[in-house]
Amino acid sequence: MIIEQMIVTGMAVFCYLIADEKTGEALLIDPAGDFDLINEKINKHSAKIRYIVNTHGHYDHTSRNVYMLKNTDALLLIHESDFNHLRSFSKNDAAPFSNPGSKKILLLKHNDIIKLGSITIKVLHTPGHSAGGISLYTDGNIFTGDTLFTEGVGRTDLPGGSQKELSKSIIEKILSLPDNTVIWPGHHYGRKPSSTVKEQKKYFGVR
Repeated sequence: MIIEQMIVTGMAVFCYLIADEKTGEALLIDPAGDFDLINEKINKHSAKIRYIVNTHGHYDHTSRNVYMLKNTDALLLIHESDFNHLRSFSKNDAAPFSNPGSKKILLLKHNDIIKLGSITIKVLHTPGHSAGGISLYTDGNIFTGDTLFTEGVGRTDLPGGSQKELSKSIIEKILSLPDNTVIWPGHHYGRKPSSTVKEQKKYFGVR
């Protein structure tokens, strides 16, 4: 499995390329800008972008969805509870991930499975920063969006936010994973670009 982590835009958003080494099938997580850099990584691995995934619906992660859809053959994936943030699209543009039809936007639910060649990615609904926040778990790696950073958590004072839900998401769905799971956050807000479940447990007092 190929993982490329890229800092994009002035808001230090982390965009990720995940690709299957054999087939080249790939997805992009939160490609919010700096497309020369993103395309450089795509070309480096001859990646075929099948999906664009938004970890949540806030503008700093979704603002370039239209550009990416126009310049790839990818489908856009976002949790059903955050679809309302996508102002450029109507309900007629979307369908459930399990029944896509001819739609370009697919709505995710907890435990949906995304496949890229031999890679299996599990969708974990991790609300708290937003109602439809998700994390993506695959092969010892979890991409946490703005749910959990390396030295902090996402804010909860915006519409759809909840400190109680955020804490529950982090403790029950992220820190319950094996200790050696690598945490890849949605922003470069800490001293390090990644962490582990074991390290984060210390901050939350979880054994």
